[in-house]
Amino acid sequence: MAAAAYHGATSDDTDEEYQPDEGSRTCGAKPGQPIGAPMSEVFDELRAAILRGEYAPRQRLIETDLTQLYGTTRFVLRNALTRLATEGLVELQPNRGARVREISAEEAIEITEIRRAVEGLVAARAAQRITDDEITELKELGDAMGAAVAQMDMLGYSDLNAQLHGSIRRIASHETATKIIDQLHGQLVRHQFRLSLVPGRPSVSLPEHRAIIDAVCARDPDRAEQAMRVHLDSVLEMLNTVASTPAGRR
Repeated sequence: MAAAAYHGATSDDTDEEYQPDEGSRTCGAKPGQPIGAPMSEVFDELRAAILRGEYAPRQRLIETDLTQLYGTTRFVLRNALTRLATEGLVELQPNRGARVREISAEEAIEITEIRRAVEGLVAARAAQRITDDEITELKELGDAMGAAVAQMDMLGYSDLNAQLHGSIRRIASHETATKIIDQLHGQLVRHQFRLSLVPGRPSVSLPEHRAIIDAVCARDPDRAEQAMRVHLDSVLEMLNTVASTPAGRR
């Protein structure tokens, strides 16, 4: 949907189609005034806020609030929202504005099936490219994850989990795969948070993560890919369990 045709949600909504003027196209600045936040910055900050859970699924994103919060204009904000919609994080509703898109458990399963293939490839490539210093880095992350589970620090373990997967993507240096995974990850945040709260889940995923680390550090691409696929098979099993509950089907 083109940004100029998008009817945003404001505190004084009308059905009048938005037609940006020349000032809006330059971030709303008048001559001699500083230009507002650029679209890329607004996009990055709003995307990060959605991923952190600051906006709940199906929550409406009010333009007047967001333009003030991010110091930008409606034109810039609408372009950012359109980009977020292409990532599946936001849905745009004609004459009603934007809201955070809710991902069903069934869709989360489909996304994870794609992740399994792509992240397996990334793990294999990381095993081929890893340096001695990066081996030390991954082993330290594995030790920290073990300590977090021993201390029942589930939030800390979740953060380290994200760091580990991010480090493997960085080591693999596969730009296209990284873009795909980043987009898919953004859509799965709510479901991944639910999984982290399942009793006993870290005790299952920790050995899986250690197997991934061991294979990548051993520079064994076949074993690294298999270890990653086994881990994501486990995630799929848990998602199917969650999807079978009334709360998971919402």
